Amino acid sequence: MPTDVVMPQMGESIFEGTITKWLKQPGERVERDQPLFEISTDKVDAEIPAPASGVLKEIRAQAGATVQVNSVVAVIDESGAAVSVAPPPKARDAAPAQASTPSPAPAPSPAPASAPLAEQAPALPAGPATDVVMPQMGESIFEGTITRWLKNVGDKVTRDEPLFEISTDKVDAEIPAPAGGVLREIKAAAGQTVQVNHVVAVIAAEGAAPAAAQPPAPAKPAEAAAAAPEQAASVEAPSAEEAERIRSSPLVRRLAQEHGVDLRQVSGSGSGGRITKEDILAFVERAKAAPPAPAAPKPAAAPPLSYAAAPPAPPALLVTPANQFVGAPGIVEPMSVMRRRIAEHMVASKRISAHVHGVFEIDFTRIVKLRETTKARFQEATGLKLTYTPFYARAVSHALRTWPVVNSSLEGENIHYKREINIGIAVALDWGLIVPVVKHADELSFVGLQRAITDLGERARLKRLKPEDVQGGTFTITNPGIFGAKFGMPIINQPQVAILGVGAIYKTPAVVTDKEGNDGIAIRSVCHLSIGYDHRIIDGAVADQFMVVVKKYLEGWSEPLV
Repeated sequence: MPTDVVMPQMGESIFEGTITKWLKQPGERVERDQPLFEISTDKVDAEIPAPASGVLKEIRAQAGATVQVNSVVAVIDESGAAVSVAPPPKARDAAPAQASTPSPAPAPSPAPASAPLAEQAPALPAGPATDVVMPQMGESIFEGTITRWLKNVGDKVTRDEPLFEISTDKVDAEIPAPAGGVLREIKAAAGQTVQVNHVVAVIAAEGAAPAAAQPPAPAKPAEAAAAAPEQAASVEAPSAEEAERIRSSPLVRRLAQEHGVDLRQVSGSGSGGRITKEDILAFVERAKAAPPAPAAPKPAAAPPLSYAAAPPAPPALLVTPANQFVGAPGIVEPMSVMRRRIAEHMVASKRISAHVHGVFEIDFTRIVKLRETTKARFQEATGLKLTYTPFYARAVSHALRTWPVVNSSLEGENIHYKREINIGIAVALDWGLIVPVVKHADELSFVGLQRAITDLGERARLKRLKPEDVQGGTFTITNPGIFGAKFGMPIINQPQVAILGVGAIYKTPAVVTDKEGNDGIAIRSVCHLSIGYDHRIIDGAVADQFMVVVKKYLEGWSEPLV
């Protein structure tokens, strides 16, 4: 039975993609989920897996062709019989070199003895099955690392039951099963980093037999190991683990290997410092044009860094040289996936945004007294514990409407003013930091804000957040004062342009002026709020006026809580 291979949609605003390379030719055998062709869009380069196993019967869009999403680009014959195929018709944008008649297709070779166990498992009973895919946990997230499987092959699962845990640079989460049945196959082992929308497991209808054994981590495509051996030999390539840490797609890593490029030497221009296909090609062109540098003797010691000129772009992770503490007593542990992603995200933000900070002192006496007299009645009426966070969120929502540039993002040379006000609330966890998002915060009542904040915080600690819970934030609030800090200087959460740091609330003597203009000393509850902003598009005067709106809203609070 033939299976159509279609151009996938790689994003909500993506309507077409360009086929850059076919990894299989007509007549060759392909396995389900094996990389079949490579595409490039204005947002991502990616390898597209085969939707079924069989023989590639026909290619309808040649390399170089730009194809609308959901258009058929190839056909796979699932019967598995070798097919003698005539040359495919020339596509609208096909390269002339690839329009020539191909040589006769070779017969499919038998499966190698080292094939993964999942492919050597006995045939399973026919029946409905559901693919489990790696979800997209954020707008700029293209991959996730599976940290733990909560079920084993052969176990019964129910719909929405936690199936596995993943870690990305935005969130650690438990992923629920998309359907009920029996876990028939695991295609990505714990510890493996997988592209979004790739199949990681299969759930069969209840009663179907499971696969014979747990599969090992899938091997890399054979082509990657054989590509450009002469060039690869001349470059000390990063280790597999290090290559995964460098923010890049499989296509980019393949191009780097083909051209003998060390990804550690390439500066990424994509979101969060991600290396794109254009970065690789531009690096190769610059290397061709540059004259060979004369050999220089290795200096005895590195000279001190001079700040007269701009320092070189830092790597994705800034770490202390390991040899500085060789032999020192202590415990050495590898960073967790979440900690490594946080480190990359923070370093990228400091490199991207021109950070400036300001601190404002807020008289919190009115709000402290209101909370003390209302918290019991509030909890009885709503079932929620009354915290200070919705007070900050309420004031920030009002100020963002007054100063919309603080609710924007920088996109190239354009400023994108966001229509929605979606406030991220940083939640400190034992294993890292996560920022779930309260959507349409300005449209919620005070009780609605408290309910949303409480719900997101509880689900974050239980790893029950959904992908949409960490997407679409336009401004972030973080609270270093919860542990006693008077204020903090937080790093901007990209691609946002500002962040509010909340300090501890404490009592202090202060000068107060009565209605007649007389000054006196009184005990007041105060809090310091810090604003971190991107000076590329927010001037100091704008940031200060934004904070003045926040200050007046909090100090003059008049809104009923219930």
